[in-house]
Amino acid sequence: METILYPHSSPLFNPKPSSSKALFSPSIQSKSNSLSLITKPITSSLKKQPSQSAKPFLSLPKSWFSHAHHGLAALALSLALNFCPLLPTNSALASEFDVLNDGPPQESYVVDDAGVLNRVTKSDLKRLLSDLESRKNLRINFITVRKLTSKADAFEYADQVLERWYPTIEEGSNKGIVVLVTSQKEGAVTGGPAFVQAVGDTILDATVSENLPVLATEEKYNEAVFSSAKRLVAAIDGLPDTGGPSFKDNKRESNFKTREETEEKRGQFTFVVGGLLVIAFVVPMAQYYAYVSRK
Repeated sequence: METILYPHSSPLFNPKPSSSKALFSPSIQSKSNSLSLITKPITSSLKKQPSQSAKPFLSLPKSWFSHAHHGLAALALSLALNFCPLLPTNSALASEFDVLNDGPPQESYVVDDAGVLNRVTKSDLKRLLSDLESRKNLRINFITVRKLTSKADAFEYADQVLERWYPTIEEGSNKGIVVLVTSQKEGAVTGGPAFVQAVGDTILDATVSENLPVLATEEKYNEAVFSSAKRLVAAIDGLPDTGGPSFKDNKRESNFKTREETEEKRGQFTFVVGGLLVIAFVVPMAQYYAYVSRK
């Protein structure tokens, strides 16, 4: 058996790495070098071109869009606060709308949505108010709510309840609505023409400014409701007014607002919203046009 020996210089055992220069002719290499020199400045110019043209192009719209964005956002917020009622987002607000949608109570004279009246008070109210309705053909409904978020005050909410429950003047003329807001410690009394005439403005104002807020501040909600009912019924029957509690005997400060104070506050709120609209929208527009006129 013969052994075949190959020399060490054979390319099979000592292969030399091929050079890239050997694969291309000198003419091709010179062309590639020239192409590389040409493409370098083209690449750099393409990178610099957007940066140079973007600044002057976006400088003016950026300032204008910034003003317009803030102005429109403030405008939308102001309009939402001024004209749009808030949507129900919690249980208290849902209950507030439930009172409106459920209508007047059929078997009682109380809608205790706040859950602050006991059985004795509800029974006494039913006895007192059912007797009044049978004798005088006047009905008084009492409503307790924890807080108001869709309306500014108890007077506005009481008027809304009266209009929703008794939409015509014939239905609501002899009806009265008493609202007690436990979190705000205030109340309101409203009603149709026959009810208001039977009670009188003096007792209506006294009930709203004395019985409801004073006793509610002390968290005596049962006494606040029942004493208000007795005072209204006594006025309808023509009996002497026994009076009500006073804030002078109360250590807490009153947060009660009369109907006149509520209307004044609502007018101030409207004025403030109008000013915000001018500042948020008109001023940026004037600044923009002044900037353009200088160009």
